[in-house]
Amino acid sequence: MTKHSISERRYWAQRLGKTALRAIHILGIAGSGGGILLHVPFPQWQSYWVMAMCTGTIMMLWEIVKDWRWLIQLKGVLTLVKLLLLVLFIPLPDYQPELFVIILLLSVLVTHGPSGLRHYSVVHRRRLGGKKEVKG
Repeated sequence: MTKHSISERRYWAQRLGKTALRAIHILGIAGSGGGILLHVPFPQWQSYWVMAMCTGTIMMLWEIVKDWRWLIQLKGVLTLVKLLLLVLFIPLPDYQPELFVIILLLSVLVTHGPSGLRHYSVVHRRRLGGKKEVKG
């Protein structure tokens, strides 16, 4: 085992933990998205919103703690753009469905885009290699 590698047990614990967190996040997004897109009163989907925001915050912090360079890579930058779009829900409530769709599409790009795109540093203008990711 190298200096930076982790045990197999710890790897699987992290992987399963991150996968479970992402699953709960997706459930929160699905519930919130249904409420937003179908114009359901907020109290009926508020728990999904809280679920999505809490798990999203935890996943973002996980990435920053693991490697601060996440913040300057497209995967981090686009996540911050998604947060800015969420903030626009407040002054632009009539555009929440459209904003939600844009956020959802950015999420797909961040999660399923090519590695070279996700790891591209907006500061260095190139792909940054980094610590081995624990996929989730």
